[in-house]
Amino acid sequence: MKKFWIFCFLLLGGHNVQSAEQLAVASAQYLEVPQIYSMDGLVEAVRQSTVSAQISGRIKEINFDVGDRVNAGQMILRIDEREALQALAGSQAQVFQAQANMQNAKSAYERASQLFAQKFISQAALDKAQVDYKVALAQAAASEASSGQASLTHGYTAVIAPYSGLVSARLVEVGEMVMPGKALMTGFDPSELRVLISVPQRELPNIGAHPEVMVEVPAQAGLFNDSAVTFAQPALNRWIKPVATTVQPMADARTHSTQVRVYLPKNEAGVYPGMFVRVHFVVGKASKLVIPSGAVLRRSEVAAVYVADENGNIKLRQVRLGEAVPDGAIEVLAGLNPGEKVALDPVKAGILSAAGGQQ
Repeated sequence: MKKFWIFCFLLLGGHNVQSAEQLAVASAQYLEVPQIYSMDGLVEAVRQSTVSAQISGRIKEINFDVGDRVNAGQMILRIDEREALQALAGSQAQVFQAQANMQNAKSAYERASQLFAQKFISQAALDKAQVDYKVALAQAAASEASSGQASLTHGYTAVIAPYSGLVSARLVEVGEMVMPGKALMTGFDPSELRVLISVPQRELPNIGAHPEVMVEVPAQAGLFNDSAVTFAQPALNRWIKPVATTVQPMADARTHSTQVRVYLPKNEAGVYPGMFVRVHFVVGKASKLVIPSGAVLRRSEVAAVYVADENGNIKLRQVRLGEAVPDGAIEVLAGLNPGEKVALDPVKAGILSAAGGQQ
């Protein structure tokens, strides 16, 4: 507590000292900066899915777990295939039987045709031989289709990754009995992410869209002249410029808000589904007094800067700050005048200030 009051005294009073060496400074100046409308958003993967069992059986093998990287076409897990193999073998035997019957019926029909040409059999006998042959053909085709279905069912025993990605949830264990439709694993593709936000209906015109029309606005083209859409990720303290923005052509009847999707660049590092980020829509421009954000010294809820005058004197001064703006600047609402110079390195300025106070 004592240190806090000493700090407040320095903020309110301070003292002028002569710097022993040159400090890097920047001038507080008015700049035309984007005027933004900000909202919180939730990151999700463009491609995310839950694979389910297509046959019944017991889980025999699991090759991946949560957090593992899976390539497209790799086998995620295997279901016991013994029952499917037996069904496949039975269907193949039926195919052989049907093909033999078909060949026999074909031979009988050919003999009947020859005998009919020699007038040894009647037209009815020939017609019956022809019908038996067609029935045998149909039975052979049905058997082949059944065999193909059995082969397809056997293929379902190996669950294959539909695309490359990460496993986010494993929902079964080895030895567990599953039925068709049972969820097995959930995964997502981390290379393509987007941010979902719900924008109030009254704000849609301000971001350059209309609720009844779905539009896709490239971030480079902007929404108003050269405005753009960016979003800040507080955890990493960096700005990311998305590649596109899509406004859904419908509104929620309960909240009267419309979902907006902001698509991130591919393979964006440090961002993952479920993360909250803050989205900023540029809706215009305004002239604001700004300084580099690195020049600000923060202690609890107090913000200050070291101001250097023309004589090299350094003074700590409390300021009231506004919103951060792109390119590493921050708005100053009170405490500085245009043209005043602030130290870019507040730590170095503080050392020089303390050294000057001891002299």
